[in-house]
Amino acid sequence: MISAKEQFKIIMKGVNKLISEEDLMKKLENSIENNTPLVVKLGLDPSAPDIHLGHAVVLRKIKQMQDLGHRAVIIIGDFTGKLGDPTGKSKTRKQLTDEQVIRNAKTYEEQIFKVLDKNKTEVSFNSEWLSKLNFEEVIRLASKVTVARMLERDDFENRYKSNEAIGLHEFFYPLMQAYDSVHLKADIEMGGTDQTFNILMGRNLQKDYLLIFYLQS
Repeated sequence: MISAKEQFKIIMKGVNKLISEEDLMKKLENSIENNTPLVVKLGLDPSAPDIHLGHAVVLRKIKQMQDLGHRAVIIIGDFTGKLGDPTGKSKTRKQLTDEQVIRNAKTYEEQIFKVLDKNKTEVSFNSEWLSKLNFEEVIRLASKVTVARMLERDDFENRYKSNEAIGLHEFFYPLMQAYDSVHLKADIEMGGTDQTFNILMGRNLQKDYLLIFYLQS
């Protein structure tokens, strides 16, 4: 079995940023000690007919982790895709129809397995859990983050300063993506640099929900 130190070196190769190195080392050590693979999550919103070259880079890194024995979980954001990620957008993104999302999602499923090992990959659609949240649960989720925190995100901050419209529903996108991580109990979350805010939201929300679950148990 490859040591945690060697796995860490392989995972870090070609990575732009890792948050945090100490946490990853601990998880790798626990994975080896308990003979339990880590859950590696990548979320893909089917907002376009095809995945792009940037996705291929991330998928190859996930394939490396599969080869190390870890479990890849690809989230097809059929629920969040209808809302659309406002990242990098100067205005509210047009929401997609159910038909557009389903059509794009099917294409994504076909394309990811050109890189990933299908036998070591779990594909889930986040409508499976997000569509089942009741209004009370949505309000509870929204209470986990402040408006000031949301406005730290570059695109929201720039639009706010420029007096550009920001739909209230857009604030729910990073929250919903973060809830995906909570639901999956993801150990490692992959994404491009434009997804840093959303990914960190997921890590923080996981800690918050783990604390709640612990206190309730």
